Amino acid sequence: MRIPVWTEDELVLAGALVVRNGWRELRTHDPEVRELSGLLRSLPIHGAEARGLPEFRSFGSVSRKTTDFMTNHPLYPGKPTRCGAPTLLMIEAFTRRETELLQAAQAIEEGIGSGELQLLAPQPDEVDETGATAIEGRLLVRRALARERDPKLRALKIAQVRRSGAPLQCEVCDFDFARTYGRDLGDGYIEVHHVIPLHVAGARKTSLDDLACLCANCHRMCHRSLPGESWRTPASLRERIGKPASSAAH
Repeated sequence: MRIPVWTEDELVLAGALVVRNGWRELRTHDPEVRELSGLLRSLPIHGAEARGLPEFRSFGSVSRKTTDFMTNHPLYPGKPTRCGAPTLLMIEAFTRRETELLQAAQAIEEGIGSGELQLLAPQPDEVDETGATAIEGRLLVRRALARERDPKLRALKIAQVRRSGAPLQCEVCDFDFARTYGRDLGDGYIEVHHVIPLHVAGARKTSLDDLACLCANCHRMCHRSLPGESWRTPASLRERIGKPASSAAH
């Protein structure tokens, strides 16, 4: 069996290590390389067979990946090492969104340390139809989707909207399930979405004001990744489709 290619989650963690080290590589004897190797071998992404391979995310492979990050940085004066497109994409993401990517790395580390991420079942849509995941990594998308599908949280958000007297409709495109499909079928149906990614919001308890009501299509578009980009807010998606902001207020 071949050693699996590095996933976004793993590249986030490796990139964060290099950034914290001033965009310098780390050698195999470095304690942080050894710690990261152990963490990568514990991530619930690859199967047990892959994780059991002696060279899987070994000290040497982690060190080589930090070299890839260092030598492929735009300001590195020497010859770059050869690495794949995902690594180059992650380097670009770190150069443009360093703070956010460091937060993502910390969220993955904390989620693994607490045991939360190991317990989450894979979620539909955590990987899109092209096989791509968000630049922050599959595990954070998995956690976000699992929380957004919490029926208690969804029910509380729906109750909040109804108490306000606003129609229960998509905050991006104004789609109203009851109006389109009839009250007997569509009444009360909507999906919820975290306006700010959980790794940015931190570990605080989710507030109902952190959630937006979306139709299934707009929800998927908020989560769908593009090269160098992952999540987007309902407001930015609304702007993308040319809806005026004033009609989105509930």
